[in-house]
Amino acid sequence: MRNVKAPKLPKLILPSLTSDQVLMLIEKAGCTRNRAIIALATESGLRVSELANIRIEDIDWETRVIRTLGKGRKEAYAPFGKLSEHYLRAWLNEYKPNGNIWGINKRGIQTMLRRLQIETGLPCNPHTFRRTFACLLRKQGIDCLTIKDLGRWESLEMVQRYTRSVSFQDSLKFYKAPLT
Repeated sequence: MRNVKAPKLPKLILPSLTSDQVLMLIEKAGCTRNRAIIALATESGLRVSELANIRIEDIDWETRVIRTLGKGRKEAYAPFGKLSEHYLRAWLNEYKPNGNIWGINKRGIQTMLRRLQIETGLPCNPHTFRRTFACLLRKQGIDCLTIKDLGRWESLEMVQRYTRSVSFQDSLKFYKAPLT
């Protein structure tokens, strides 16, 4: 058995969502809090533990950046866009946090996403939104090193794994002939 090589496993393309699918999920989410969670997960690439532990003082509204404790309890920063800002502000007008801004923990977020997946048939686990963050940026022509930094990944290999669903045709849109 020592001389037998292990079989090569296929490189699976894990699901990510299109921006239209994310907007549909936001619409179906039902309440402002859930809409804010989905928008923020997509625009920031936050891990579910990072997302669940956001406190009001972690949000820098001026620069649209959230301070977070990532893997290994490392302090890091995650960007967010106008859509997330809109839903975050609306949620915080409805709810006055005492601790995390959501009023639910990591399991509560996962349960909400599981219900949404059953309702819509679209993949809705936290990693789907992290992959979607990376893939949408890649489809906009953002390089893997920048995505690595924005998504707080340790290696380029992880970004490449997360963006495996980005096709040659997606990348071809950004091609410029080097000799013209």
